[in-house]
Amino acid sequence: MSFYDEIGGESTIAAIARGFYARVAADPVLLPLYPERDLAPAQRRLELFLAQYWGGPTTYSEERGHPRLRMRHMPYVITPEVRDHWLSCMLGAIDDAELDTQHHADFVDYVTRAADAMINARG
Repeated sequence: MSFYDEIGGESTIAAIARGFYARVAADPVLLPLYPERDLAPAQRRLELFLAQYWGGPTTYSEERGHPRLRMRHMPYVITPEVRDHWLSCMLGAIDDAELDTQHHADFVDYVTRAADAMINARG
């Protein structure tokens, strides 16, 4: 069984993405980074990415190709402050999912490392 299945599959991943973007919509640092005022397309991309990363359907790659996270985020100025806001929103969404201790720790570890890797500018 994959991590994706163990945490509840699509419904859990969708809830995390929904919770994340609800926080982004209220975040004065992050919201301006999104060129689309409708965050639904970005939310869907996050859902597909997280599902694929954790062993679910490969729809993300089928629709968008290889994730190439760093390359896809390069056009945006991502400072440590931006990373901190992003991580705060994501950690809140993960907390809301009420995962068991080990899955929570694994999810937090991954998103923390990913957020650190996206920094491309000094604050």
